[in-house]
Formats: sequence, structure tokens, C-alpha cells
Amino acid sequence: MVDTLLRPWNLDDAPVVLAAAGEDMMARQFTTPVGSLAEAQDWIALLAARRDEDTAYSFAVLHEGVPVGNVAVSSVERRHLTGWISYWVREEARGKGLATKACQAVSEFAFDELGLFRLELAHRLDNPASCRVALGAGFLVEGVERARLLHDGVRYDTETHARLATD
Repeated sequence: MVDTLLRPWNLDDAPVVLAAAGEDMMARQFTTPVGSLAEAQDWIALLAARRDEDTAYSFAVLHEGVPVGNVAVSSVERRHLTGWISYWVREEARGKGLATKACQAVSEFAFDELGLFRLELAHRLDNPASCRVALGAGFLVEGVERARLLHDGVRYDTETHARLATD
């Protein structure tokens, strides 16, 4: 499934990244500003550098061969064999189950290829779609972190989920 659903980002994908960053509330999904093609290419280059450093592995989520989202295992920590899962899908590709399938696929990659044991993720409590993705990908609820995130001056609670290699 990874071969048809996920692949590493490449510089030719910069227009897709730029369009995604321009969607409502998507800019916060990027660790660096993405407001131009050059910044989108810089973001893709950053992902490649993190892969080379063995700290994060990001993949384009494909729908009919076209990138429509991102899924990643980051904060790869070798001492405790843990990682952090994140995902987003462009507006036109939502509701097709792609984020759930991508989250499952990147989890299997993290367990099988990276040798990780525990994967974590969190979502805002006001994002039930992200919760459905987490649950559908086999991540169990572990608890609520109060006022965990700050966006535009507003604090948001998050729900933390985890999946173990033995689940």
C-alpha cells in the first residue's frame, strides 16, 4: 500500500504544497511559512534533510497518483523507540478515508522499517474528523491535555492518542 498511497515529497510537488498552505487554517500545519513556490521548495528540502538526519519521515499522500496530503512520523527518538504522527489532507480529498489509510501506512513503516515501538499523536478537541482518523488508524485515546495549543491568541485542549507495535 505504501507504494501506491505514499511517496517521499519531491521539489516538483511545490505547487501542491503552496496550494495546501493557502487553504483555510492549513498554514499552521507547516513548521515554516509557505507563501511562495520558493518557500514550498524550502519546506520540501527541509523534509529531505530531516529524513537524512533520521529525525522525521514525511510522505506525500497520493490519490490517483497526485499528492493531496502529508503524513509524517517525526520526533523520532531512538532511545525509547518513539515517534510523533501528523497528517493533513487537502480540502478536495477529505472524506475519502485517505488520511486514515495514510496514518495506518506510516505507522506500519515506523514499526517495520524504523523499528519504533510507540507512536503518539494529538488533535484539538474541536476537530472530530482528526479524531476519527486516529481511531480508525488504531490509535487509542490516552487523555486530554488542557490548553495545550495556542493559535491566534486562543488556547485549545488536545486529545492524545497512542499506538504500540504490539497493538
